[in-house]
Amino acid sequence: MPSSKPNFLLIMTDQHRADHIGSYGNSVISTPNIDSIATNGLSFDKFYVSSPICMPNRATLMTGRMPSINGLLTNGLSLPWNSNTFVNVLKQAEYHTALVGKSHLQNMINFRVEDWNYPPVRGGLPLHDDYNDAYLNTRSGKEYQNERLDLFKQNPDREVMLPYYGFEYVRFANGHGDSVGGHYTRWTNEQYEDFGSLVGPKNQLPGNNYIAPQAWRTAVPEELHSTAYVESSTIEYLEKYAASDDDNPFFIQASFPDPHHPFVPPGKYWEMYDPADCPVPGAFGHEQNDPPPFQRELERQYKNREREIRVAAYVANEQEIRESIALTYGMISFVDDAIGRILNKLRQLRLDDKTVVVFTSDHGDLMGDHGLMLKHCFHNDGLIRVPFLWSDPDSGHNGERTDLLGGTIDIASTILGRAGLAPYHGIQGFDVVDAVSKGTDLPRLGILVEEDEIPFNANCGQYLKTRTFVTERWRLTYWLEHCFGELYDRHNDPLELNNLWNDPVAHADKSLLLEMMMRERFSLDEMSPKAEFCA
Repeated sequence: MPSSKPNFLLIMTDQHRADHIGSYGNSVISTPNIDSIATNGLSFDKFYVSSPICMPNRATLMTGRMPSINGLLTNGLSLPWNSNTFVNVLKQAEYHTALVGKSHLQNMINFRVEDWNYPPVRGGLPLHDDYNDAYLNTRSGKEYQNERLDLFKQNPDREVMLPYYGFEYVRFANGHGDSVGGHYTRWTNEQYEDFGSLVGPKNQLPGNNYIAPQAWRTAVPEELHSTAYVESSTIEYLEKYAASDDDNPFFIQASFPDPHHPFVPPGKYWEMYDPADCPVPGAFGHEQNDPPPFQRELERQYKNREREIRVAAYVANEQEIRESIALTYGMISFVDDAIGRILNKLRQLRLDDKTVVVFTSDHGDLMGDHGLMLKHCFHNDGLIRVPFLWSDPDSGHNGERTDLLGGTIDIASTILGRAGLAPYHGIQGFDVVDAVSKGTDLPRLGILVEEDEIPFNANCGQYLKTRTFVTERWRLTYWLEHCFGELYDRHNDPLELNNLWNDPVAHADKSLLLEMMMRERFSLDEMSPKAEFCA
């Protein structure tokens, strides 16, 4: 009989494609420790994000609710402070709850999305901040300054307001590459007097022969890297828990900032992979039929030497892509080694036989799909499909794989289900592990993916709204601002080269999928707050 209240270790990476793991079919990368989670557990081969960008999908993970419902629609906003989360429910059930690493549930930078024309200005006099939204006095005040990197830089000893969306213990490592802050700032300052002299491309080590954008040979050593911080802080928490002889279980989220760009693996991981050995994705270099207009615009920018390299998608050549893949593999292998030491510590502390280990990522990366890099807007499989591994010592799913359609929206319900706790009113996901165990289908027609992009992130000077519907066979995407659609038969066109949106032969399929998408959207309408009758 499975334990009703096991421990949980949720390991999360940032911007990590499903096919950048050995157990997901990658024969070049070495990920033995992530692979061991698959060997001892259940692998989901068709697991999709609710949004292909960091903050909205992380909020979906925490709440089990779509971005359009939980209120965090795009990067630069914050999850409402009064949001319920599955971690809150675990804490109420006497779980010890801890977050180590990247959170990104709140804005980390001192800017407002309104300053970047999101949502688009409708005209008239600007409103006072308190009256600029449908909710009064929303997302302002100290409770929304917990992840601000500038405030941690000013005061590395500052603490966050607890409980933090249900977490009673928090150690932030927020940011990317070698420019990471939060509690990590205090840790590095304690170990190195002038840590700032090691950070960034201006301080990089010699020997960088790569041409890939955002690639530099960081001077930050492995032992001072954010990956090492997440590893050591997670192990420290586990050791303190084991020493306490506490009978109450724990939930800890170990969230690595890597392998998100920039491409800056430290130490030996810089040279671990040869770009020549790293194949580009199958879709690279193949002509597409009717690609999205925004893709054609990025191709034009590349040809005219006008491309911008920030956080959004850009066109790259084959050498740039191979180099970026090699360095990404290096970052992943570094994370994998850290995960191995965490899992070893679980075994040493004799906690492994009562701990469910979960592995996933917040979204993928284009990484050369159709010549594109990074993320935003293009809902190719490389971007929207992520790994999801579930290793439960009591489940018996040793090395099992499933094609069940699942997604980030299901993680909250799945963890609560394993803990023997009911999902709260308004949660939208399902217990996908239970469905696999019982051999039952889920009451869904497909997976819905939402994306709302501010102009800065879209690299095109305009707001973009994109919605995608994924079934076992099809991927349908609609670009609202471009009045453009994509439709791919992934059984016959796995590389998504032939857009059938305007093909008369596919008209019936498109109509049916649009209807299914609409029905799924209706099923995800808001069902909270729960109505109560007044006495």
